[in-house]
Amino acid sequence: MSTYGKTIRLTMAQALVRYLAALRVATDDGEAALFGGVFSIFGHGNVAGLGEALYQHREQLPTYRAHNEQAMAHAAIAYAKAHMRRRMMAVTSSIGPGATNLLTAAALAHVNRLPVLLLPGDIFVSRRPDPVLQQVENFQDGGISANDAFKPLSRYFDRIYYPEQLLSALPRAIQVLTDAAQCGPVTLALPQDVQAMAYDYPVEFFAPRTVRFRAQAPAADELQAALTLLKNARQPLIVAGGGVLYGEATEALRSFAEKHGVPVAETQAGKGALAWRHPLQLGALGVTGSPAANLLAGKADVVIAIGTRLQDFTTGSHSLFGQAKLLSINVNAVDAIKWQGTPMLSDARLGLAALSHGLQDWRASAAWHALALEQANSWRSTVDWITSQREVSAPALPYDGEVIGAVQRSSIDSTVHDIVVCAAGTLPAELHKLWRTSTPGGYHVEYGYSCMGYEIAGGLGVKLAQPDRDVIVMVGDGSYLMMNSEIATSVMLDRKLIIVVLDNRGYGCINRLQQACGGAPFNNMLEDCLQGPLGAPAIDFAAHARSLGALAENVKTIAQLEAAMQRARAADRTYLVCIDTDPARTTEEGGCWWEVAVPEVSQRPQVQAARAEYEQARQRQKV
Repeated sequence: MSTYGKTIRLTMAQALVRYLAALRVATDDGEAALFGGVFSIFGHGNVAGLGEALYQHREQLPTYRAHNEQAMAHAAIAYAKAHMRRRMMAVTSSIGPGATNLLTAAALAHVNRLPVLLLPGDIFVSRRPDPVLQQVENFQDGGISANDAFKPLSRYFDRIYYPEQLLSALPRAIQVLTDAAQCGPVTLALPQDVQAMAYDYPVEFFAPRTVRFRAQAPAADELQAALTLLKNARQPLIVAGGGVLYGEATEALRSFAEKHGVPVAETQAGKGALAWRHPLQLGALGVTGSPAANLLAGKADVVIAIGTRLQDFTTGSHSLFGQAKLLSINVNAVDAIKWQGTPMLSDARLGLAALSHGLQDWRASAAWHALALEQANSWRSTVDWITSQREVSAPALPYDGEVIGAVQRSSIDSTVHDIVVCAAGTLPAELHKLWRTSTPGGYHVEYGYSCMGYEIAGGLGVKLAQPDRDVIVMVGDGSYLMMNSEIATSVMLDRKLIIVVLDNRGYGCINRLQQACGGAPFNNMLEDCLQGPLGAPAIDFAAHARSLGALAENVKTIAQLEAAMQRARAADRTYLVCIDTDPARTTEEGGCWWEVAVPEVSQRPQVQAARAEYEQARQRQKV
């Protein structure tokens, strides 16, 4: 029966939820809901209007309660990343601190180009009760609320002043969330009085609709320019970024690399694009990169950057492959034109296929191919050796690389089944080099924003997206203390995480960076902080996790960690294992320069020496 011309009277909040619940997406397992659910912490500003609407549609669009607004947004973002941006979640909060707690997560999603729909409550449009509880009053502009802070952090922002605005705002929001080039956070600010207003909406607005993801093919002129550049190359190198994964181009990447003899290095976002054991896999690139990848980056004549933002950790602050010509294959024009590269605006899969077809039998030079195979194999052997170490002589403590090895040994095939989740500190560097994965998505590290506190919340989002895989959250004590509340949520939702806390008693990563810049150890490690007469606390992370409903234990040795990991894998709920680690030791192999500005004037000779090294290193930058 046709619904054309028919209307249904709904509140704005009811219409919004009904629209989201009707959206579908095609997956390998058939059609699924585009939105996997809504994370919510209710307060005034969203409990009455949106809360009632979510209750009415709780079967079609599940509502998940969290314990921290920033954390629940991190979980929603991780859910989308784990689905390669093909499915996503919405997040709703109250009007004041609940809304501003979402800002860090909005910035994280913006930097990492990940979709999340933010639905913060807002103040009254009518202004009758102004100023309401939690309202930020601006003395120069009466129309500003705290939610205006989302504007620079959103790919699309709208404030819904009238219920009928949804008819244009919602399709625009979904377009941005599902567009490969524009993808990022969308904010719809929802004034609490407008949420409760009713309107006669067209019935067809809520008809089930399957969202289609577009894949852009390269333009003929840009393809020809790329082919000309590559045909003159003898020592090409592929830099695989997150766009390879999001564009479902991993098979196209493998085929291109093999056919044309081109080695592959990976960014943080692109790790897992090529299986760990592939002969042409050089490993991580850049500041946290392998010696194999960085060696070839320094010798390449053409770098093919695929789906990467070319951030400073990838390029060594533009010092790593400045001698090479750059070909950028990207759906985003801003990324494609960075650093005077030859741009090819294209989906990664279609772009690689078109390039391969146009190149025909062209291959990298035999000597370059042989060097790549040799270096890649050597690095794999080094990683195998580092991660196989089981004994640490007392009183020395194990370091991150040995812990990573123990975690991976605890699974029959961790390279296929496990998903590791991490974000900030030393661990992303060690994992980028040492974690071995053979499946896209097996490596989930947020490093575009390097956000402490993402780890456990992100792990929850990954587990919601991939419930049949073991999700291993590796986190330092500093990040754990910043945000750990979603341990309780994981227990409540029966979404088991395995959390490995590496306790180095402070911010070990920044402590090393501080000293590398000539600074004295100060305010990073607990022992170097201002303290009262009781001194620094002795924190029992296992006891804390147990208080949130998880199972947990502390271990001291790598052997004990391996045994604990077996218990964690067999457990029926979230399980935390904590081990003390060395704050000073890191993997020596690999890495390259990273620009961190050193004071030009200082009385400390260490700072003066670091400044001299800094000025010398800057001479290698390509500008």
